[in-house]
Amino acid sequence: MLKKLFLCRHGESEYNAKGIIQGHIDTYLTPKGIVQARLAGEYLKNFNIQKIYTSDLRRAYQTATIIGDVLGIEPLADERIREMNFGQWEGRCYDEIFVSNKEEWEKWLKNPVACPLPSQEEFHIFEERIKDFLNEIKKQKEERVLIVGHGGSIQGMICIETGIGLENIWALRHTNTGISLLEYDNTHTNAVLKFFNYNHHLENLESKTQKGIM
Repeated sequence: MLKKLFLCRHGESEYNAKGIIQGHIDTYLTPKGIVQARLAGEYLKNFNIQKIYTSDLRRAYQTATIIGDVLGIEPLADERIREMNFGQWEGRCYDEIFVSNKEEWEKWLKNPVACPLPSQEEFHIFEERIKDFLNEIKKQKEERVLIVGHGGSIQGMICIETGIGLENIWALRHTNTGISLLEYDNTHTNAVLKFFNYNHHLENLESKTQKGIM
């Protein structure tokens, strides 16, 4: 059977709801985020998940614990799949950035490798920790693994494994509890993105704009 990695972004966090950049800042899920996580778990019942890994940051770990409760699986925390550290921009509001650093922000979104933020985590370090995690997971016997992470770490995995390059990391867009699937051939080296940011499990929630990309 082909190895499948299901990638899920955390539910809405307190800082998502307030439009604040998080990175390594630790925040809880909102009540809406808790419901999103439960609905994601119900959807993931369809895939016979065997193991769950999660970022150790609270918003992801809380999401993974709720999903794990639905699936009957205890999640394993791993700091290698934390969100990227955004340096001096962590804790800043998007609205304020659009006013004071609009040009810098737009350049970073277009190509963050070439135009990094002040004191952010270096991309080669971010890439190395993601690759180290994935290489370990691909060697394990479980064939259907769920990974709960963040916009940056999840989208980084997709960029790395499909070979599209980390300069395109923000061209992708995972909404809260959006789910993607990477499927590997028998060598575990070539990945195909089977679906991206599936979020129809949230259709019954009140429509609300998702804030933030991290």
